[in-house]
Amino acid sequence: MSREQSESGQAEVTMNYIRHPTFDISTSNILMNLYPKLQSFINQLPSQTIPSERKEYLQALIDYIQTKLDAGKPIRLNFICTHNSRRSQFSQIWAQLAADLHGIDADCFSGGVEVTAFNERAVESMKRTGFKVTKNGDSNPKYYLFYSDDANPIVAFSKLYDEIGSDPYAAVMTCSHADENCPFIPAAEVRIPVRYEDPKAFDDTAQEAEKYDERSLQIASEMFHVFSQVKVKA
Repeated sequence: MSREQSESGQAEVTMNYIRHPTFDISTSNILMNLYPKLQSFINQLPSQTIPSERKEYLQALIDYIQTKLDAGKPIRLNFICTHNSRRSQFSQIWAQLAADLHGIDADCFSGGVEVTAFNERAVESMKRTGFKVTKNGDSNPKYYLFYSDDANPIVAFSKLYDEIGSDPYAAVMTCSHADENCPFIPAAEVRIPVRYEDPKAFDDTAQEAEKYDERSLQIASEMFHVFSQVKVKA
């Protein structure tokens, strides 16, 4: 699950809302009190260039979310890659935060073809963007990513893609291997390829941190673009 609270010890709170100054959106349901470093990171996202061919892939995701929202149906996104360790985790986290900050009720998950762990290099990259992170467990720990003292954390850990359950969702394929080796995903009502290059190629090199941060920034900018394009009824 993407929004677990019980193991984190984080109590339910009433969230305050304010219009986010960076994005041109039609709702005022935007969380305030983001951690300053994370706020600064988010403020730079509109300056990131998204190539037109990438926007074509993202449009399918925008359309799915918009259709669900207009119909008053649950919005469930499942970001899938092979090991559920890097790209799909980045995607789940940034999509959930983008949805929350744009006042859109969406549940964002992630899963893999096999279970490994949320890679510690990716976790460190999330810390560098400004999330406060706590850890529970060892072999496949659950990480609790806090973006505000006024909100419950985003929970991230490695799991199989079908642990989301049988309710309909969009399967967002974040790597070519999973996309090509999962020809049928039973609960997915739509399948959307949004592939990313794997920062794993730079593990244990001088470019490691730079490449993980680069991929996180790309995914963050694209997920914020997606939710900024969704039209929320007043």
